[in-house]
Amino acid sequence: MRTSRIFSVKEYKNFKQNLLSWSRQFQEIAWLDSNDYESNTGEYEAILAVEAFTAIKTDHLNAFDKLKEYQETTADWIFGYLSYDLKNDVENLKSSNFDGLHFPDLYFFQPQKLIFIKNDQIEFHYLKMVDDEIEDDFEAIQDFEIKVDPEHTPVKVNARISKDEYLEKIGLMLNHIHRGDIYEANFCQEYYAENVTIDPFNIYRSLNEISSPPFAAFLKLEHVNLISASPERYLRKHRQELLSQPIKGTARRAENIEEDKQIAAQLAQDPKEQSENVMIVDLVRNDLSRIAKKGSVKVDELCKVYSFKQVHQMVSSVTAEIADNIPPVEALRTSFPMGSMTGAPKISAMKIIEELEESKRGLYSGAVGYFTPEGDFDFNVVIRSILYNSENKYLSFSVGGAITAKSDPEKEYDECLLKAKAMREVLTNL
Repeated sequence: MRTSRIFSVKEYKNFKQNLLSWSRQFQEIAWLDSNDYESNTGEYEAILAVEAFTAIKTDHLNAFDKLKEYQETTADWIFGYLSYDLKNDVENLKSSNFDGLHFPDLYFFQPQKLIFIKNDQIEFHYLKMVDDEIEDDFEAIQDFEIKVDPEHTPVKVNARISKDEYLEKIGLMLNHIHRGDIYEANFCQEYYAENVTIDPFNIYRSLNEISSPPFAAFLKLEHVNLISASPERYLRKHRQELLSQPIKGTARRAENIEEDKQIAAQLAQDPKEQSENVMIVDLVRNDLSRIAKKGSVKVDELCKVYSFKQVHQMVSSVTAEIADNIPPVEALRTSFPMGSMTGAPKISAMKIIEELEESKRGLYSGAVGYFTPEGDFDFNVVIRSILYNSENKYLSFSVGGAITAKSDPEKEYDECLLKAKAMREVLTNL
């Protein structure tokens, strides 16, 4: 089905930059970049998928069944996203909040051209119909002239809710927690801009430069544009092993090395952040146990602090061995949406989130990734991400955090501002 060729290059980082610039000519682009992180991030440094041969896009109704049929029928590499509102396919839920983006709930495509970077090895996997272009494309990418204009008209973003409204809503969330309706819920707020024109490609390059996370992604599918600096993996399937790496717990970075180390150490010992993380780990374990071989669900890493360019994060790793005869898409359906973006108990938390949030989440807090021909997959969590509809010129990003009984509303608001910092910087040209 595909013709494969492997080339060696001396400066793979230069080739990587050229490759990303070269991709701009295509109508459909999926770019996944691990930014040199080596800790369980995946097999490749970066993957580029371009030019759709086939595609599927749909609303939430029977979305996972449609994806399952598409994935099994195609039996090839497919790239795309699952929006948060697929929760309405998994459970008896609804999404009726304001939606300025109007993205399909699910969108995947089968690329004609697929290129992998693994250190100095560049792998081309082209469909037979275009495999005569491999040599020419390789030469063109090597010689490609990068033209990047980081300057753009500053974008002024507006908060969908005021600080006072945010604090009031956190108070209502805490009421639910104190009544015992939920233990924890992830509450998010949207920042947006209307009638703006941006170059999503250059915004992505700027955001990735200042954030450099392990699960960065750039997606262009028709009017759908995703600019993602995600540090979080939702779920990976590699042969029989499943891996989920939920994040809960955030602290700022400091320029002073000693102060920075102290902040990370304080995060590692913070009982509130630990309890947030452990609650979500329990939720992930429960989700995975429904499709795992008995006794195979394990917590390999609990509440470990990792340092990224913008923030320190508390990350846990949960693994499981998928049970026999479980289709790949079923593993996603069973665990979707990811616990780190919902809360516990999951369904109750999602209902309360819908009641208190003002914006439909859509692709934010969904997942972007791919399936292999063998049915393996890897998906991130769409956070620290800018979403842009190039048709109606609506731009949006959302930030949030886990609310527990120990939450201080003012501190939760400050954490939102911290998470929004990098996205504000690249949009306002600071």
